[in-house]
Amino acid sequence: MKISFSDRAFITINHILLLVLVLLTLYPLIYVAFSSISDGAQLLTHKGFLYRPLGFSLEAYNSVFKNPAILRGYRNTLFILVFGVCTNLIVTALGAYVLSRKNVMWNNVFMFIVVLTMFFSGGLIPMYLVVKGVGLIDSLWATILPFAVNTFNLIIMRTAFMAVPESLEESAKMDGANHFTILFKIIIPLSMPVIAVMILYYAVEKWNGWFYASIFLKDRDLYPLQLTLREILIANNTEMMSAGANQADQFQIGETIKYATIMVASVPILILYPFVQKYFVKGVMIGAVKG
Repeated sequence: MKISFSDRAFITINHILLLVLVLLTLYPLIYVAFSSISDGAQLLTHKGFLYRPLGFSLEAYNSVFKNPAILRGYRNTLFILVFGVCTNLIVTALGAYVLSRKNVMWNNVFMFIVVLTMFFSGGLIPMYLVVKGVGLIDSLWATILPFAVNTFNLIIMRTAFMAVPESLEESAKMDGANHFTILFKIIIPLSMPVIAVMILYYAVEKWNGWFYASIFLKDRDLYPLQLTLREILIANNTEMMSAGANQADQFQIGETIKYATIMVASVPILILYPFVQKYFVKGVMIGAVKG
């Protein structure tokens, strides 16, 4: 079919706008990547756009990986990520399964209460008092247990579970299956695209989390990676990583260290995304279906 001039112009304009959007999205990451491997002296004197590395130096990365605070931050973040995502998936799946069953008494009432928490909460101070009251202050579990369920993710998973045919559940019950068997051997295997999306959502949330860690954690040895990164960027605390150099060199290396730290903290989660990207759109569409 012949494409008209107006259609061709519309497609061309769309391609140009999308290309500009991609460039605007990628440029901050490209800037940080080039800055992290640039020479500190040249970077400090550079003004304007950065479209290539200024010189080449891996001193910033060498300093970052020698910093014990970064390594501790990785260890703490990995602990929060692994145990946090596992806790999130288990609790969210259990809650979504109960709320997706039509024969549960007061199902709509429970669902209303769950949705209500998306709009109203007790506030930060009551949360802190609760966490302190149960003895979780200065524990990595303080960043996991109070956030075991995300309401939006619970609704997405509930909608996905409701899409599983009831005949499969009835057949399993006739064979003597209990609710745990139905959930873990039928419902979840048939909902793996949504589970993959939940892993991505919760993993990004745990990896980027720093605010509640800054409130509940006082011991610096328990700081997650993002809180350590925040301290480096905001407090300009790079002296430890550039120790051994004179004051001028410390300032130059410190500038590139900031960018190298950002790359070290961002690349792992960027690597994870392509593996679950194909499930991403499907998971969002499932959440958009009224159920």
